[in-house]
Amino acid sequence: MKAIRFSEFGGYDKLELVDIPVPQPAAGKILVRVRLAGVNPLDDTVRSGVLPSARQVPLIPGTGGVGEIIDNGGVEALRPGTHVVVAGRGYGMFRDGTWQEYLLADPQDLIPLPGALNLEDVAAFTTGGGYLTAYLSLLELASFRPGQTVLAPGIGGAVGIGTVEVANRLGASLAISTASRTDKAERARAEGHEVIDLSTESLRDGVARLTGGRGVDIVVDGVGGSFLGDALASLAPGGTIVSVGYAGGKQASLNVTDLIWRSARIRGFMFTLFSPDTLAEANTKLFQYLAEGAFHPTIARTFPLKDAAEATRHLIEDRPYGRVVLEVPGA
Repeated sequence: MKAIRFSEFGGYDKLELVDIPVPQPAAGKILVRVRLAGVNPLDDTVRSGVLPSARQVPLIPGTGGVGEIIDNGGVEALRPGTHVVVAGRGYGMFRDGTWQEYLLADPQDLIPLPGALNLEDVAAFTTGGGYLTAYLSLLELASFRPGQTVLAPGIGGAVGIGTVEVANRLGASLAISTASRTDKAERARAEGHEVIDLSTESLRDGVARLTGGRGVDIVVDGVGGSFLGDALASLAPGGTIVSVGYAGGKQASLNVTDLIWRSARIRGFMFTLFSPDTLAEANTKLFQYLAEGAFHPTIARTFPLKDAAEATRHLIEDRPYGRVVLEVPGA
């Protein structure tokens, strides 16, 4: 079967298309034919070698994907032919991931899909983990209440759009995002989102304008870097920032008085904070919302598996509006 693998840490060019044996079915294990696999910033972080907890090479990337069960290993609850999401911990980090044609998975790592859901929509929904990150950040870490205001930068990214749509579904009075370019801002506004165009207006001015000077109750920040200080300054009294990523940089500076005088909280996010039951309950609720039509995930571009290096570069450097997905195996 075809797979993408890297044998040493480094740049995009370390990703190689290889032929490896198909995993053999085993009792209690589920053989999945992967159809679509997401491309995430975390895949780039792992391959670059800057995540010390990642498994040693060689490693097949891919933290998630969608496919169908080929062999259920005797697990009656998961029937062959069922479409599933691969959503377990550690894929593409501590164990080989989804950038391969066939994957041998543990039953608890799979989410069976309702028949009405389109696989492309599901791939867009799950890639980047933005909706799940948003749901857990808002409810578990920030104690979100209906009627509150939420800011999530980067409308084109998984966390930005995911947080805006989840916050709206949960009853936020206002959910705001940002765009670094006017074309992204205009597209998002055409889709009905409230967006600050950072090429024409500062974050602080935009938040003040949209909230009548009060600020936002919660920030779910997948950008980091210099954004963090401005986000803190844009909080309402008693507000919370949940830091979930660092697309804009790992170093930040802030005005300590913004932290003190706003009685602000800053929380760090990792999926390992949450129990398997909490994750399962969150996923169940989110897929229910997706089936209701509450979310509108978007695929920016689909690449064949063999072009995984270019797909990763496109995600990291071009910063597209929407998710980047690999078709497995792809022509």
